Amino acid sequence: MNERKKLTIVLRMILGLLAPLVLSGVAAAQSTQVKGVINGRSGATMTVQSQNSETVTVVLTAATQVLEPEGAFRKKHLAMTALVPGLSVEVKGSMNAQNQLVADSVIFHGSDLKTAQDIQAGLTPADQQIQQQQQQMKQQEQQIQQQQAQIQEEQKVSAEHAAELAANKAAIEAANKRFGELGEYNILGEVTVLFGNDKVIVEDQYKPQLMALAQQAKGINAYLIQVKGYASKVGSAALNQKLSTERAENVTDFLEQNAQIPLTNILSPGAMGTSRQVAPDTTAEGQADNRRVVVRILQNKGIAGT
Repeated sequence: MNERKKLTIVLRMILGLLAPLVLSGVAAAQSTQVKGVINGRSGATMTVQSQNSETVTVVLTAATQVLEPEGAFRKKHLAMTALVPGLSVEVKGSMNAQNQLVADSVIFHGSDLKTAQDIQAGLTPADQQIQQQQQQMKQQEQQIQQQQAQIQEEQKVSAEHAAELAANKAAIEAANKRFGELGEYNILGEVTVLFGNDKVIVEDQYKPQLMALAQQAKGINAYLIQVKGYASKVGSAALNQKLSTERAENVTDFLEQNAQIPLTNILSPGAMGTSRQVAPDTTAEGQADNRRVVVRILQNKGIAGT
């Protein structure tokens, strides 16, 4: 055997002796152990606050063993669901590239698990109570908002109603002013047309009377025909104003279209609403008398010479 072969054999022997020492040193450098309390779980990771108050992120894998020592030589394998916040644990594993501890094993004692479970049992009802209180507060806020919206709507309706009343009052006052007290006119003929409740159509029984009145008016010099519509006080003021308007307009349309009275000889239909009731509205008969249109032939006293 030459010198070169002897040297090669010696080097191989040295390397064989050193290799286990190097590998064990690397493994020792990579192995990590942390003792502390679990303060959070999220998916496959949990956070552990170590004894020196540092927070370590622990990665749990399918290979991670969750163990509870029982006696000196026995260990009980448990599911990972036992790893609840508040549990004191000892984690062994190695650090990965993200500076997370990949757990090979997680060890805890049964007494610590019971303490953690008791803590959880106390925290869960408290959390539920807080959630219920928050839900109640949310419902109360919604109720308040609904009440405010309802109040605003009622105020809007009230304002609209007040505006309608004011407009109706103004219309009646204007009609009264337009028709006056007839101080300047002679009344030469009159027909009263009655209407059913909520009705505005001129019934056939009154049409001959209106035709006769129109015929009479045509024989009078510079005549005017005055039309005034009324309603009973049954229903709202706005509705009664509308009914009195439509009744007067329908009578006017009949005089124009069927009796050939030109609009130039008709005083604009007066919607008098519930003003000037001729009978008490406490009886059906009185209400019927108040649902009327009064049609009159007028002639200016100056033209008549009276």
